[in-house]
Parts: sequence; structure tokens; C-alpha cells
Amino acid sequence: MRKIVQIVFALFAFIQLNAQELNCTITVNSDKIPGSNKQIFTTLQNSLNEFVNQNRWTNFNYKPQELINCNLTLTILEQSGTDFKGHIQIQSSRPVYNSNYVTPVFNFKDDNFSFQYTEFEPLQFNENSFESNLVSIVTFYVYTILGMDADTFSLNGGTAYFSKAQDILVLAQQSGYTGWNQNDGTKTRFTLIDNMLSPTYDMFREAMFNYHFNGLDQMSRDVKTAKQTVFKVIENLKTIYDARPNAFLLRVFMDSKADEIVDIFSDGPRVDTSELKEDLLRISPLNASKWEAIK
Repeated sequence: MRKIVQIVFALFAFIQLNAQELNCTITVNSDKIPGSNKQIFTTLQNSLNEFVNQNRWTNFNYKPQELINCNLTLTILEQSGTDFKGHIQIQSSRPVYNSNYVTPVFNFKDDNFSFQYTEFEPLQFNENSFESNLVSIVTFYVYTILGMDADTFSLNGGTAYFSKAQDILVLAQQSGYTGWNQNDGTKTRFTLIDNMLSPTYDMFREAMFNYHFNGLDQMSRDVKTAKQTVFKVIENLKTIYDARPNAFLLRVFMDSKADEIVDIFSDGPRVDTSELKEDLLRISPLNASKWEAIK
């Protein structure tokens, strides 16, 4: 009996020691591709899930309840032999302290998504060289998810992960694939990671921390104070907007948070929302109908 107990504890310790960082669901949508033989997409989906969830991406040991929940949805729009094109949607979330609520942290659609893939080829990441655009893009977003999540728990806590994502970007810039270079547009992987690491947007990363750690995580203790903190975060984002009206990170933030902001200020202790609504309308006019729901 003692040996059985020892084995169980040893197995539990092993599992804890080798627990990965992500609880990631990867889906490959090939509905737009004609033909009845879709086995390659099933193989790709299984390989990607294994690649992301079974690799170690950090030096930290995550407990099961600490795993970062995320989703990657690969939508394939074109196929020509082993060449594929489409887009990838990245979403991640984290629990709010002392509640059953899960808050969205990152929600981003990357339209610069193309790659080569042969069924059953191994997916391997080499941090010192560019191996494949598929692996580079997925790994880039793994580190971006880790960075975004870390920034919500400590001020600038995600810097090391964003730097890893930037390293991947630098190696991929000579690959010929779009999305990695400055001249590829304003809504790209380049813009995303360049902005996250730029001192110009230090206030954005401070806003991410205050919104989550000093705002949402304090809701169970003092709802009104927490709401006032979120209000102040919106004011700070408006400051970014005043200096840079087209700031890409403001759109990234609102794509994740618009519905949640409406919920925060539509229930519980009342705060004066007239100025808040004006700021939100300036920052994100595309969500004007949502802001009108704030009372």
C-alpha cells in the first residue's frame, strides 16, 4: 500500500513538474476548400494541438488552474498543392480573482496568413533559425499570448515573452512571407510586437495591468472603487488616442474589451458615465452602438 501511495505521489509530482503553460484549442476550418478528402486538415489540427500544448514555452511550472486558456482558429481559404492561405484568429482569456468570471485578454485576427505544409511533416521550433512560416506564426502568437497574460498580473510582466516574439519576427523577416515587415501594413505582427515593446506605448501596458489587476481583480472586494479604476484606465487610453489617434493597440484593446466595458458600467454601483462615454466614442467610434447601452 505504501508503495502505491509513493507511486501516486511521484506521478502527481511529475505531472506538476511537467505541466505546460497553455490550455489551447486549435481548430482548422477548411470549409472553403472544395473536395471530400479533408484528412490533411485533421492531421494538421492534431499536430498543431500537440505542438502547442505539449511543448514547454517558459521556465515556470504552471499549476493546472493556472494554465492560460486560449484558442487559435485557422481558416483556410485557398489551397494549391502544399501552399495554403487564409487567416488566423487568436483569443486568450484569464480568470478574474475570487470569481467565476473569465475575462478576454487578447482577441486578434491576422489576415497575413500563408504557409506550406505536407501531411505528417513534424512541426519543430528552432529559436535560432526560420524553419516554417506556420511554426513561426503559431509560436509568435504563443509568446504574444504569454506576454499579454503576464502583463495583466504585473506591470510590464510580459516583456520577456514579447522579446521572444520579436526574435521570431526578426528571423522571419527574410522569408518572403507577409506580416513580418514594417512595409507589410499597419495591422500586422510587426506592428503588434513593435508597439508592445515601444516606450511610446508604456501607458498602454500600464493600462492593461491596472484594468485587470487593480480593476477587475478588485471587483469582489470593492466594486465601486474597481469601476473607478477601470474608468481611469479609459481616461489614460484617451490620452494615447489624443497623441496618436490611429494607435493600433487601442483597436486591439477594444476588440477584446468593448462588450465587457459595457457590462461593467451597466450594472452595480453607479458612477457618472457621461465623460466615459465621450472618451469611448472618441477612442472607438466603431463601437458607438455599444457605448450607447452604458447608462
